[in-house]
Amino acid sequence: MQPPRSARPTIGVGEDDLVTGDAVALRVPAAGPGLRVLSGAIDVAVGGLLLLGLSMAFGGVRGGLDEAAGAALVLTTVVTVLVILPAAVETLTRGRSLGRLATGTCIVRDDGGPVAFRQCLTRALVGVLEIWGTSGAVAFCAVVLTARGKRLGDLAAGTYAVRDRLRLQLPPPVPPVPELAAWAAGADIAPLSDTVALATRQFLHRREGLEPGPRARIAAELAATVAQQVMPQPPPGTHPEALLQAVVAERGRRDAQRLSRDAATRHRVLPHV
Repeated sequence: MQPPRSARPTIGVGEDDLVTGDAVALRVPAAGPGLRVLSGAIDVAVGGLLLLGLSMAFGGVRGGLDEAAGAALVLTTVVTVLVILPAAVETLTRGRSLGRLATGTCIVRDDGGPVAFRQCLTRALVGVLEIWGTSGAVAFCAVVLTARGKRLGDLAAGTYAVRDRLRLQLPPPVPPVPELAAWAAGADIAPLSDTVALATRQFLHRREGLEPGPRARIAAELAATVAQQVMPQPPPGTHPEALLQAVVAERGRRDAQRLSRDAATRHRVLPHV
């Protein structure tokens, strides 16, 4: 069986490029290695100073503790400074840190969306090994060698760094399809690949500017791909564009609910952060 035409290779488009609904490669401006190294150095310096300050502050306290309690205090301090605090700050600031604020960069998902706590925690955990454990050597090599300048934490979390001072305007959310709202709310929608998800959103936002023939062809190809990730199938006779719009709108609604639950959980666990 031949793959759908939308999945075939396109001349001049790499595997890491995101492709819009009308077959235009979309190159989201990834942060270069220089900016990533500089922002990382600032964050490491801040973390190191914080560790030094806390070790000096707890120096007197450790003297009155036994060996096990002292080791537990040190471990708790290190985990808080190197993992919990960076993940919390990155989540609450939507992918930013002190270093990224200084360099005008931020972390986003591979599909361009905002990061969640799970992804920030993954980046922080891997960062302990690739940044602190190797003095940044592994992270530097990964940033230089990968297409979008990703470090290992980004590869594990499905994120990358972008320049956020270009003032990119995000398109408005896709509205739901009233006649398919009940079906979409109860459907099991499997995760879409980054390329398919972005291509579908771009097509829905730019379809009015397409010629009828290409518009119908692209909608049919995308709908055939998206329908494979949905169960149960949409009602018979559903227009391809209506299917795409309903699925994208429902994914957006579920993402908003998930982010709201994550925010509520963070507030319960870290009420003062």
